[in-house]
Amino acid sequence: MPTLGTVSPADLSDAARHAAVAARDGAFDGRFVYSVRSTGVYCRPSCPSRAALPRNVAFHATCEAAEAAGFRPCRRCRPDEASRETRRAEAVARACRLIDESETAPTLDDLAHAAGMSPFHFHRVFKAAIGVTPRAYGSARRAERVAKALPGAASVTEALYEAGYGAASRFYAGARLGMTPAAYRKGGAGETIRFAVAACSLGAVLVAATTRGVCAILLGDEPDALLRDLEDRFPNAALAGGDEGFAALVAQVVGLVETPSRPVSLPLDIGGTAFQQRVWEALRTIPAGTTASYAEIAARIGTPAAVRAVARACGANALAVAIPCHRVVRADGALSGYRWGIDRKRALLAREGVEPVKA
Repeated sequence: MPTLGTVSPADLSDAARHAAVAARDGAFDGRFVYSVRSTGVYCRPSCPSRAALPRNVAFHATCEAAEAAGFRPCRRCRPDEASRETRRAEAVARACRLIDESETAPTLDDLAHAAGMSPFHFHRVFKAAIGVTPRAYGSARRAERVAKALPGAASVTEALYEAGYGAASRFYAGARLGMTPAAYRKGGAGETIRFAVAACSLGAVLVAATTRGVCAILLGDEPDALLRDLEDRFPNAALAGGDEGFAALVAQVVGLVETPSRPVSLPLDIGGTAFQQRVWEALRTIPAGTTASYAEIAARIGTPAAVRAVARACGANALAVAIPCHRVVRADGALSGYRWGIDRKRALLAREGVEPVKA
């Protein structure tokens, strides 16, 4: 049977249309509708209604053509309205705007009501589209607003309330700045970040961590350059060498670099904006030994047009291997840019059994 995009709607044969309807193939939705003489309705190819006898089925190029022939739209698949996927995407987009524009976090019931869904169904649809729960999305967006407001705010408290937190304790319980807001506002002032540099088969690796988890895994040739990178990220933080316990953490990271296919069990202090977190969470779902394109990641997080933004988020990832941006390749399967060098990207993929397409 033809697949979507292989032929134009006008070139589809009745046999191909019958096959699409029998398979309830949503890929053909929007390309034609079919009517059922015995019921007087017309449907999308993906309609889950009981299959009609082929002799009672007729095909129409548009909804208007089916209605002109005397058929009414099916109440189950609603072919004269936007597709279910489009309606869901629009509902999620409305929910995101509501979260973004609300001074206080909307409840799940409020969001579900605005989307016209039950709370349970909305929660599932939102997470499938965005990659995180409504609560996690709201927390990330508020933390992002705090990060933007802190440098110019008269006080940390002012920035917290302006970002929508009803109490400072709510921010400290769930924010994702990678440090306290006061420290972030001052470029890491008052925050202690432990770090160590070790040798691995890919050169040097710098591991840094806050009290919440590993906040940086940087790869390179020169330890000094890696340390400068860390200092640029947190210019006013107190950098301290790791103790014996930290050495064990560094050993775990080195083991992950040497065998990137192993499960990641490190405590991570990820940080990042809400969009970056969605991208990085999607990267963590790419199985070892496989790759995904930037376009596929953009579609996976519900923003298919944001391919370049996804690429920038990959480039902003400071947790090499733990957040496996090395598994993202170009649409043709060839290697693309990598913050720590194409050769390291190729080596990491090779260790997972992946042979990328040559550009």
